[in-house]
Amino acid sequence: MDVAPGTVVVWSDLTCPWATLAVHRLHGARARLGSAERVRLDHRAFPLELFNEQPTPRRVLAAEVPVVGARAPELGWQVWRAPESEWPVTVLLAMEGVQAAKEQGLEASEQLDYALRQAFFAESRCISMRHVVLDVAARCPAVDVEMLRKALDDGRARRTVIEQREQAEREGVKGSPHVFLHDGGDVHNPGVRMHWEGDHGRGFPVIDDDDPSVYDDLVRRAAG
Repeated sequence: MDVAPGTVVVWSDLTCPWATLAVHRLHGARARLGSAERVRLDHRAFPLELFNEQPTPRRVLAAEVPVVGARAPELGWQVWRAPESEWPVTVLLAMEGVQAAKEQGLEASEQLDYALRQAFFAESRCISMRHVVLDVAARCPAVDVEMLRKALDDGRARRTVIEQREQAEREGVKGSPHVFLHDGGDVHNPGVRMHWEGDHGRGFPVIDDDDPSVYDDLVRRAAG
């Protein structure tokens, strides 16, 4: 896995609650340790809709969000509150935006990734829509919205998302989230052990163990 020094590579899907918890905790650990300038997050797309060949599963997320959200309520999680017709069955365009923003640097990319997660999970916004992605990008100080608009409109990042999906399968990425470090270490769903009670999508997730302290260790290792 190609991981640059001073970075944490995060493979994830934007609509995965577990990944959003991991990203939130990475941001928090980085700020807490004063490593905001020393450690960057390199987001790679793990598009669940391509792996599973199905739309963003509302029934699954409805069960996961209350469980995951209780672990970090400060993020403002809520169950979907917008009309059903606005549910984003695909988030490929939003993922393209995160990758396209890398042309402006990893800081721009990680700001957009985090803001899109907040828009979806805390504001019930349809992040599959172009105008929503651009509106969210306008909140991000490091993102040049006009540059991002051009990148989205010429589709240059679609190939990147597809290639990352193929790379994830080829290199054994286990799911969303899975983080990799320059020292060769990697962790799937850091700090969390969980299982589903009942059938997936019909029952509910149960967290068997949760250790947020692993994120401080990940940031320290990334900082070298």
